[in-house]
Amino acid sequence: MSALAYQHTVKAPALFAGVGVHTGAYTRVSVRPAPTGAGIVFVRTDVKDVDNRVPATGEAVCKTQLGTVIGNAAGVTVSTIEHLMAAFAMLGIDNALVEVDGPEMPIMDGSAEPFVRILDRAGKRVQDAARTYIEIVDTVEVVEGDKRATLKPADGFEVAFEIVFDSAAIARQSVDLAMDEQAFRDELADCRTFGFLRDVETLRSMGLARGGSMDNCVVIDGDRVLNPEGLRRPDEFVRHKALDAIGDLYVLGGPMLGRFEGVCAGHGLNNAVVRALLARPDAWRVRTFVEDLRATA
Repeated sequence: MSALAYQHTVKAPALFAGVGVHTGAYTRVSVRPAPTGAGIVFVRTDVKDVDNRVPATGEAVCKTQLGTVIGNAAGVTVSTIEHLMAAFAMLGIDNALVEVDGPEMPIMDGSAEPFVRILDRAGKRVQDAARTYIEIVDTVEVVEGDKRATLKPADGFEVAFEIVFDSAAIARQSVDLAMDEQAFRDELADCRTFGFLRDVETLRSMGLARGGSMDNCVVIDGDRVLNPEGLRRPDEFVRHKALDAIGDLYVLGGPMLGRFEGVCAGHGLNNAVVRALLARPDAWRVRTFVEDLRATA
């Protein structure tokens, strides 16, 4: 628990580049150390004339169609942050400056695993400040038709998700996991985003999916998975939805002590339950463990 009680940042800059799944734009990224209390802040290095800093907060989320987009008061945005945010959350990176020279984070292979490898190479550095956990003390729920996102009290961090699709390639899948760094590495990090071939032309006409391919997405046609290599796990689809939820929850500004349950939810509902929680200060509290350690020393 001692390592988990203190904030961490990256030890050295982590550099990578790639194509954005929606814009198709090639961007270069540098994840740099940040001071205690800074949180995760994205910086658009290609924007010079206005404020180019975009802190990753619940209120900063401005769009959630097929990805999570954050923006600032100047209208500067960064798209598709959720997979890197999930890696930050579960590897215990509290503070980082993410410099990106374009509008969208690289999709890499469609999972969080490349980000885990990149952050592992950079290493972590412990900082002299207590890590602040978001502890859920009362249930908060958002329901939209047959879709639901719920936050409940729990002793640790738990993620449960259920999805239902009319394709036999997916059908009904569910996952329920007690989540820590090792569980994330073992159970979720390598699970890729997915989409249906029938939707590609419509999405591209809307300016989405322009960088999508079978190199970074599981593509489904009817009841078949088109990727020649097949799936990484039989239930890769629902596991990816759980991965997305972890990234979307990390805009709360700290790791969670609580249980997330998603039923057919997406980025929009994930952010809606984040905002519902922030609007209910009686439903959560900030918790640290430094004093607990000193008391047992």
